[in-house]
Amino acid sequence: MKSASAIVIGSGIAGLAAAVRLQVKGYRVTVFEANAYPGGKLSQFEQDGFLFDAGPSLFTMPRLVDELFLLAGKNPKDYFRYKRLDTLCHYFFADGTRLNAAADEEQFADAAALATGVDKTKVLRHLRKSRYIYNTTADLFISRSLHKASSYLRWDTFVSFLKLPFLNVMDTMNGTNEKGLGNDKMVQLFNRFATYNGSDPYQAPGILNIIPHLEHHLGAYYPEGGMYSITDSVYRLAQELGVQFRFETPVTQIHIRNNRVTGVEAGGQTHAADVVACNMDVVLAYRKLMPTQPQPETILKQERSSSALIFYWGIGHSFPQLGLHNIFFSKDYRAEFAAIFQQNTVCDDPTVYINITSKEDPSHAPEGCENWFVMVNVPADKGQDWDALIARVRQQVIQKLSEQLCVDLAPLIRTEDLLDPRSIAAKTQSFQGALYGTSSNKRMAAFFRHPNFSSHAKGLYFCGGSVHPGGGIPLALSSAKIVDSLID
Repeated sequence: MKSASAIVIGSGIAGLAAAVRLQVKGYRVTVFEANAYPGGKLSQFEQDGFLFDAGPSLFTMPRLVDELFLLAGKNPKDYFRYKRLDTLCHYFFADGTRLNAAADEEQFADAAALATGVDKTKVLRHLRKSRYIYNTTADLFISRSLHKASSYLRWDTFVSFLKLPFLNVMDTMNGTNEKGLGNDKMVQLFNRFATYNGSDPYQAPGILNIIPHLEHHLGAYYPEGGMYSITDSVYRLAQELGVQFRFETPVTQIHIRNNRVTGVEAGGQTHAADVVACNMDVVLAYRKLMPTQPQPETILKQERSSSALIFYWGIGHSFPQLGLHNIFFSKDYRAEFAAIFQQNTVCDDPTVYINITSKEDPSHAPEGCENWFVMVNVPADKGQDWDALIARVRQQVIQKLSEQLCVDLAPLIRTEDLLDPRSIAAKTQSFQGALYGTSSNKRMAAFFRHPNFSSHAKGLYFCGGSVHPGGGIPLALSSAKIVDSLID
């Protein structure tokens, strides 16, 4: 008997994971990708001897990648290796204070107390609260669909809802951090975790303090070869399993008949399928691929997450005070987020994140040099004058880093490339260039992301950062896992 067929739209990490899972389940899987390469945001490029990971730079919850190989009966280490980081991040505050955040909780709390004057016991208590939120909610909010009654007809779900009053749902991240830490610098440090899903800590609910647990308890990791090795290893696994890839072949329509998906239109041809898993941004999926279908306007018109302005700089110098992950904070964090989410612009003193993979893999830059991935959080694209904004922000970033590092940075930039909200939208089909779909700035935002299935078309599923459970590598992989469970 001929096996059922499945089509995956888009080969971002969620699309690749969905393809592997469907192929293992027995489907004949074809992936249609508009670009000439797999990975979506999780890609890589080389320029003038410098190798850059183009997109996500933080790796947590590696078990979700390992799981794909185990499902296929493979040894993950034959495809993909990684190591746990001893230092999570190097923090640079506006007044010159520096803090190297150790992965060990006691060491981190000790260093924080020494650098900022915070009460060590408050830091440890804050980390324990993050763990408590994760243990209470992760199974429901990350591992299962929030849009199926079966998810709520469970004892553990009932217990989780009983604990909601203790999870800071009614307060903001910033409010919770101020009460728990009582130290401006540490509040700013913990507020930054809102950016992990493109949100504003002054609006986002305190339950998002679940995010520090991923890094401080579960650990941050570095994949051998850089972040692109995640894409490369899962792509190779999918090929070995028999998944077919059609690159430079964008899907132009999802076919639905009698409330059931029947296939897609791509490359000028109709391709039949029993199941379609859409890894495309859900807004564009409806607007472009299903314009005649009922549009979930309440979901599609939600506030977008933040986007990013990224400078890829090949630096002709080595900085021993920097590590793999580095944060240079702004003086006024509240003003920075107000600029992004209320004024749709970038403040004059933005926080700067620098990722330097050559710290872990020297082959990523010429000898004595470093490959800098320099990112500033910016609003989604709403027609701003990006050329003017980019020119201004570039100068401000160079000045800020020059002052903090006591060096004239501009002459050290040997090569340069750029990614902004416009090019993010063009390259990854992300609506308005938003990195994480919708923001989480509303109290119950988690319940208002698009579900991982269609309520109007049987056999149509959704995965990726624009749907439940959200953006970032772990949640994108979790979305593919939820799709897998729904098909069961």
